[in-house]
Amino acid sequence: MTTETAPAGRITLPGGEMLAWSDLPRERLADGGPLAALAARIVPSGARVLLAGPHDPALLDRLTHAEVTCLLRSHPDAVALAPRAAHVVVGGPAGLPTDETYDVVIAAAGLDPVESVEGTRLGWDGVLARLVAALRPGGALLLRLDNPLGLHRLVDTTPWYAGRDDSDWVIGGVLDQAHPANRDQLRERLRGAGLLPAACWAAYPDSGAPAALLDADQLDRGAGSGLFDAVLHGACAAGFTGATVLQDPARLAVDALHAGRAADLAPGWLMLARRSGAPAPAHHGDLPAALAQTGQPGFGVLEVLDGPSGWHWGLTPGTGAGLPVAQPFASHVAAYRDAAAPSGPVPPGRLLRTLLLDAALRRDLAALRVLLRGYAGWLADQADPDGSVVGATALAGTDNVVVDGGRYAVLDASWRATDALSTDVVLARGLWRFAADLFTGGYAHPWSSTLDVAGLTVVLGGLAGRDLDRGTVTRAVDAEAEITAALHQLDPDGRVTLATRLHAVAPTDPPVGPHSYQQMREAWLRQREELSRLAALTAWTEELLTSRERALRRAETTIGLLSGSLSYRVGRLAITPARLAKRGARAAKRGARAAKRRARAVIAPRREEQQ
Repeated sequence: MTTETAPAGRITLPGGEMLAWSDLPRERLADGGPLAALAARIVPSGARVLLAGPHDPALLDRLTHAEVTCLLRSHPDAVALAPRAAHVVVGGPAGLPTDETYDVVIAAAGLDPVESVEGTRLGWDGVLARLVAALRPGGALLLRLDNPLGLHRLVDTTPWYAGRDDSDWVIGGVLDQAHPANRDQLRERLRGAGLLPAACWAAYPDSGAPAALLDADQLDRGAGSGLFDAVLHGACAAGFTGATVLQDPARLAVDALHAGRAADLAPGWLMLARRSGAPAPAHHGDLPAALAQTGQPGFGVLEVLDGPSGWHWGLTPGTGAGLPVAQPFASHVAAYRDAAAPSGPVPPGRLLRTLLLDAALRRDLAALRVLLRGYAGWLADQADPDGSVVGATALAGTDNVVVDGGRYAVLDASWRATDALSTDVVLARGLWRFAADLFTGGYAHPWSSTLDVAGLTVVLGGLAGRDLDRGTVTRAVDAEAEITAALHQLDPDGRVTLATRLHAVAPTDPPVGPHSYQQMREAWLRQREELSRLAALTAWTEELLTSRERALRRAETTIGLLSGSLSYRVGRLAITPARLAKRGARAAKRGARAAKRRARAVIAPRREEQQ
């Protein structure tokens, strides 16, 4: 086995390298996403880190406080990562120096892409044993395992066993005994290799580039958590946008959460384990319960830390965090993300949107009235004396408000409105968003199918005890377009297009986001029902017009028959002289009145002269 060193002295080729192959991920999140934020928290300053397998280069940028060695099988990837790493070993894990040990080993791409097909194959357990051997006593291993029964496979339109890409030369399933298939089996393998499992995070919506990492044990216990509800829904809705799926992944993830199975349904897991032989580093005790990539690029990763007083917000800032995003095309930004806001405790409670959906599905109008009146009353309590709402409360829709008993609170207060909005507009915006989701999502509800989105918003406002009109709803939709355009950094043309699309949302429209076969079929059924209703209305109108036309023809025929009959003619001859006499009498009467007026006009001056 020969060893070659690159000119920079950073790349070592012990053999088994793949010269015409690349494993670097194509989908990448800003600043490495939650995975990079988690790695930066796990790795202490000055630690020696082994990055085993292909990772986003941004992950190395997050580990500048440590000495990083990369273990890769692809030579092109090694050349790309060499400027960021202290050392790069290209080939299988057998090429690792036996006298080198590390404080932290990160295999966040799994173990399969660690070993090369050009060298000796060790298998999953063999690669794990080699990485454990390179770990110092007390060191930590962060390992990814894909879930063969994860949400991504349940909603995918292509079966998992039909992959024919170059990277799919081997496709594993639950029958592959060489790989663990769930968290319990993974813990057993780690214990068998001499490691102690410490924590596990469920990766959503994709294990390769997770936009959210949620503590699996907390997920099992937090079925009613509004935080997990919002994070899962947001990650899955954004992660599958534009994709064609069998069913709505966001709805499936939230249902799994409330059934206590969100961790089991995760597309993958990240397991943190520690090698025995030394006490665990102190920083391992302060691990996040959740990490979420959300908001504008450069904002950073939101963290939820589990402290003695409960959950509290944190933030791993990204590049340019805390600075407003430059928008040369816009003179005014309707909303922004405040990097100083993610602090303090996470408010407890269940997500208002989920509670409203549940009550609508159960036709529980009493529960809907209580929830909506509480929501409207809470908004009114937050308003200024002039009735306007500012800051985070101005953007408090049903998807960012949690309810704990009778208490309402903004879940993520980092979203803030630039200008104050009236209480009615804020309420109408939240209700309009819920009404649009209710209609386009295909949810059953207790209201008439002839209502449009604005009409249902007015009805919901009535349940909330507020007299909203369509003009207020129109202003709320305009505000929604401005806020969404600011958060997504749309140019003026994109803003106009968005506003036009929002005003045109109809109950028969499919939902915005993943192209779900189930929801598209429901939209087709709603469109068919609407067409049937319109066809029946058109048929009724035509029948009414036809009956009126027939009645008119009958009346015309009757008039024609009567005008030609003998009785009609005799009656007309008898009536005509009477009419003429009546007209003559009226004329004579008018003449007499005129003569009388003329006589008065002549006599009056003479009397004045005599006097």
